[in-house]
Order: sequence, then structure tokens, then C-alpha cells
Amino acid sequence: MNAGGRLLDLSIPKVMGILNITPDSFFDGGRYNTVDAAVLRAEKLLEEGADMLDIGAYSSRPGAAQVSPSEEQDRLIPVIEACRVNFPEAIISIDTFRADVARASIAAGAHLINDISGGTLDYGMFATIAELQVPYILMHMRGTPDTMQQLTDYTDVVQEINLFFGKQIAALRALGVKDIILDPGFGFAKTLKQNYELLRRLDELHLHGLPILGGISRKSMIYKKLGLGPTDALNGTTVLNTVLLIKGVKLLRVHDVRAAKEAITLLQ
Repeated sequence: MNAGGRLLDLSIPKVMGILNITPDSFFDGGRYNTVDAAVLRAEKLLEEGADMLDIGAYSSRPGAAQVSPSEEQDRLIPVIEACRVNFPEAIISIDTFRADVARASIAAGAHLINDISGGTLDYGMFATIAELQVPYILMHMRGTPDTMQQLTDYTDVVQEINLFFGKQIAALRALGVKDIILDPGFGFAKTLKQNYELLRRLDELHLHGLPILGGISRKSMIYKKLGLGPTDALNGTTVLNTVLLIKGVKLLRVHDVRAAKEAITLLQ
């Protein structure tokens, strides 16, 4: 994939380091919500081997505070610009579902867009991605972060995710979007049981012939099943990341880069 002139080769799985610049994300909210703190975090992620950074300024956890488009953009742009200055070779992904924020972020120097809504929360997103010609991460979710956990009534969760992907991929291709990565959206509009069914049947998502991103880092599907909290979920994260890799996932989105890189190395 072409990420702003940088080659993103997914023949060997890659690691996306999470950089939340929000005050209220479920694991690290408030730690990196200044430019200086964000740059230091980015430096650590890259030193540990992150192949790209994923910067988010709007927490998607249920009950998180609403953020206006202008506030989201005001948080993102200074951090993108600082990362471009300090780490000019880094690939930068932006976690947003808003087309205008995506456009401003790419103009500021980001390289790809990671949309948790898969184009369902801003109908201008697909046309914007087509115009910008940047790689797009298409995630499955129902509703909004506030309503998603009431929208878990599936006849067959994997089949319905595949139907959603098929429809959205067709719409993107019709607009001329070339580079698409699929994210099944673990934890988004899915019960604990559905998350593990999705994990078990993840192979079925390969029918689209597109790379798959796995994002399970320190999520409740791990720590609730183990009776722990997010801070104690690194071991469980590594176990499930290993399962994802065995099932053909090409991109791991994680808080803990070194552990993910080690899992990839051991499986090569």
C-alpha cells in the first residue's frame, strides 16, 4: 500500500501503536493529551518497533464525552505536525469517523484513515477517501459508541459482518478507492460471546481478499473474561494477538508494541 509515498508492505504482519490524545480513553486516557506528552509517547512506540502510529482524539468507549469536530481537529493537528517534525519517516494513521477531520489530518501530514464506523457515521467519508487517495481502514460497528452495546442482535455475527464488508467495499471500489484494510471491530456492538465466536471464525473474513487488522489490545473481552482490569490485560492481549496472527491478521493495533513485535517474530 502507498501511505503518503511510503510503502506499507503487509506481507509480514505489522504493528500499529496506539496514541490516544484523549482525556478519557478506557486504558490510557489523559496520559498523552498534551503535544509534548504525545511526542514522548510516539517516540517510545517507534523505539519499540511500531510500524505506524494511530492517533485518536475522540474516545470510542461507551459513555465517553462527546467531542465536537472542531475540538477533535484542534487536538489532532498540533500532534500530527509535531510527529511529522520529530519523526519524519513515521507512518501516521488517524482514528476518526469524520470526513472533515480526515481531510484536515491528511493535509497536516497524516497518511491513512482509520474509521471505526466504516463510513456509517459520516456519509461524506467514502468520497473524501476517494478524493484523497489514502489507505482506509474499514471497521464494522453498529450505531454509535453510546448505542452500540444495545445493538448486538445478530442471527450470525460473522456472516453479517461479511455482508457489511461486501457492501461497503463495493461502494468504496465504485468511487475508486484502492487500498482498504478490514477491521472486524472486536468489542464494538458485540457481546463477549460474539467476540470469541468472531475470533474463532476470523478465517471467514478472508473471502474479501483484503488485509485484516486485529484490535483487541487490553479490551474488556480479555479482562472481563479473566476477572481483571485493563492494566492487567497485557498477557491476555499477547495470547489473543498470537491467535490473530495464526489466523492471518496482517496488522495488530496495540498499546504494547514490544510484546506484539515479539509475537510476530516468533511466528515467522
